[in-house]
Amino acid sequence: MEGVRREAMTTPHHYPAKTPRTPLSVVANIVRGALIGMAELVPGISGGTVALVVGIYERALNTGNQLFRRQFKAVDWPFIIAVGVGMVAAVFTMSTVLHDFVENSPEYARALFLGMVAVSIWVPVAMMDPKDVSRKWKLVIPLFLGAALISFFGTGLTSAPQDNPPLIVIFLAAAVAICALVLPGVSGSFFLLAVGLYAPVMGAISDREWPVIFTFMAGALVGIALFIRMLTWALEKHRTISLTLMAGLMLGSLRSLWPWQSGTADLLSPGGNVLAIVGLVVLGAGIVAVFIVADRVATTRRESEIIAEILPA
Repeated sequence: MEGVRREAMTTPHHYPAKTPRTPLSVVANIVRGALIGMAELVPGISGGTVALVVGIYERALNTGNQLFRRQFKAVDWPFIIAVGVGMVAAVFTMSTVLHDFVENSPEYARALFLGMVAVSIWVPVAMMDPKDVSRKWKLVIPLFLGAALISFFGTGLTSAPQDNPPLIVIFLAAAVAICALVLPGVSGSFFLLAVGLYAPVMGAISDREWPVIFTFMAGALVGIALFIRMLTWALEKHRTISLTLMAGLMLGSLRSLWPWQSGTADLLSPGGNVLAIVGLVVLGAGIVAVFIVADRVATTRRESEIIAEILPA
């Protein structure tokens, strides 16, 4: 059965055909894009995971590969345009709300995001092959702990919001953050939050600061062109190690989401409305847990359909 499962995930029909060009399908794809766009704005929720949940991850990945290979005639343009319109509309609509939330209620915002990211760590862990982990445990454990420590101390130096960051910093951050679109379980917004760029980027989008917006878009395009193939190669050739590092970095980066911090990101003891803050942590964890369960159900259903197609009747 495992052999059949691996075959199912690599056969050409793993990528769905073009979607029907009907008004209903266009509206549905705009809504799907909007959901992905909203997810990309919230630290802890991966746009890639939402794409899996709404059933367009494989189709979008296939379309991206066609664009990179300049197979323009094969691209499902109505699909990609509709999804793109939905994403852009959601980003510009929701950025003001999230920016105000982060700026005016930082403790509550970090609490909500803490719960989201903490549960998200399960995603790369669940993607590992248990047998491979058992064979490499002497390497996996030190790498996991080392990545967590590096991330913990690294975010302590960078997690405080930066005022007027240089455009080159925005460009480089966008190039890294965009990888979340093709890597389910990784949140691009969380990366921005961890390096202190979430508030200024959201503020720039909210205030329509076009130089920052265009710089971020340019960085995202470069990131897609340069990093996607590297990430794909790493997951194919060194899957367990890559996922271990990813999980460790996510764990250590939770330091940047500790609700009680000073203006320079120094950790403080709990205070204020502790009950409300803890409740937001639980709420954030519950939201992401729902996405993870929905993703697992959708993936299992899809694998069952593919296996049914491969196995003889």
